Amino acid sequence: MTPVERLLQDEVKLPSPPTIAVRILEVVRSDKFSFVDLANVIQTDPALTSRVLRVANSSFYSLSRNVTTIEAAVAVMGVNAVKNIALSFILAQTFSGPQGERFDFERLLRRSLTAAVAAELISQTAGFRSDETFITSLLQDIGIATLAVLRKNDYLEVLDEKAVTGLPVSVVEKRIFGFDHQEVGAELLRIGGLPETVYLPLRYHHNIENAPQSLRNLCTVLSASDRLSAIYHGTGITKNVRTAKEILTSRFGLNDARAGAVIDAVAEKSTELMSQFTDDHMKLLPFSQILQEANVELSRLNISYDMLLIEYREAVQRAERLAADLKSTNDKLRHAAYHDSLTGLYNRQYFQETIAREILRAQRYRHPLSLIMLDIDEFKTVNDTYGHHCGDIVIKTIGHMILSGTRRSDVVVRFGGEEFAILLPETSLANAVTKGELCRSAVSEMEIGAEEHRIHVTISVGIAGTDSQDMTADGLIRAADEALYLSKRQGKNRITVWESENATASIRP
Repeated sequence: MTPVERLLQDEVKLPSPPTIAVRILEVVRSDKFSFVDLANVIQTDPALTSRVLRVANSSFYSLSRNVTTIEAAVAVMGVNAVKNIALSFILAQTFSGPQGERFDFERLLRRSLTAAVAAELISQTAGFRSDETFITSLLQDIGIATLAVLRKNDYLEVLDEKAVTGLPVSVVEKRIFGFDHQEVGAELLRIGGLPETVYLPLRYHHNIENAPQSLRNLCTVLSASDRLSAIYHGTGITKNVRTAKEILTSRFGLNDARAGAVIDAVAEKSTELMSQFTDDHMKLLPFSQILQEANVELSRLNISYDMLLIEYREAVQRAERLAADLKSTNDKLRHAAYHDSLTGLYNRQYFQETIAREILRAQRYRHPLSLIMLDIDEFKTVNDTYGHHCGDIVIKTIGHMILSGTRRSDVVVRFGGEEFAILLPETSLANAVTKGELCRSAVSEMEIGAEEHRIHVTISVGIAGTDSQDMTADGLIRAADEALYLSKRQGKNRITVWESENATASIRP
């Protein structure tokens, strides 16, 4: 199973595709469907019917006459156009997320709608026709929305690094996740039952050279639409304009004037379409108007080119410093949210989130999962005898010793006070006992230097594993904690393994 498949199968909490979306796809795939069949499915949802008719009668399609029924819209516009409008409204709900977060889902939806409009305009102007152009371009960034929901903190790190380095977002995603939003989006739509003609182009729209030959034209349209959308919803306007014009002229044979007309038309056509999808009635100014107003303003201010260049360089330097400072601050905040300040180990909050995820994974694939709980024996005596500063050194030293002998997949946690936890994915109870004994014996042999003192301590260990499909995260923690309690009660400096309902002392030094 690939990392992307594991992400979507184990952790995805997105809703399943709505029934009406599945029914629409089933109807249009049928060899014997009629216009009436498609109309009847859409008309089961009055709100969807109203929205489809509003878009059909908007300037985006510029029909010669108004249509008042879905059946008439299908007859005039064609099956794929109406299907795409309907699916767009249904699937646009994916571009939503919690309000007040740094990730702007509303902006992502606006950018995606503008990309869909741009793709349609490019196809019409260049004479390239594909029934799936609109819906595929609309969903080309659905992988970004998915990652922003499933891996929120990690995706904020992606945005910070992109801002500082200027690297493409897919490159930064690869570094942080090992895969990018192209792979996630394509796999998500495949699982959701959309046809290959929709989901496969998503996989290659940022690396067209790797796409199958039959998809390269559509992938090129998606790439161009992404740049055109970035003109109005991104940063680096001039760079995006140059890139978009280069694609339109070199790949689709448009001259500079026609390419400029397409760029302006994207703003005009997108404004009305966005008003149908969002509550934010945002008006996009055509790029030519933006450029004209900028030239007028420069003339009015009478700023020399040299002075403007100096100010621009200073502004860039300030922005780079601020972006670097922001990234550093956010990295520290993310680290503080999930790490213990004394030991640097993961904290209890991270542990609670991780164990819930790992126990679901263990149950799904029937793989072992073990938990070790460790507690320093007679730690109050250490504090009373040597002082709390020395006690902190003992905790920190033992924490680092535990961490040094673990795998990358293991999760080592300061559970609280002098107590630690080790979560061991893909680990049987027998192997967990071996690991616990290594920790116990290593601590018992240590002399910890703290100021002028040489301190000797021992630890008690409790171990439990997922022995049932009904085992919960809280149940696993309680079992390991009870085993630890028994180790303490039976003399300390020993290991107890929780097996079903009976805890048995497995090892005594």
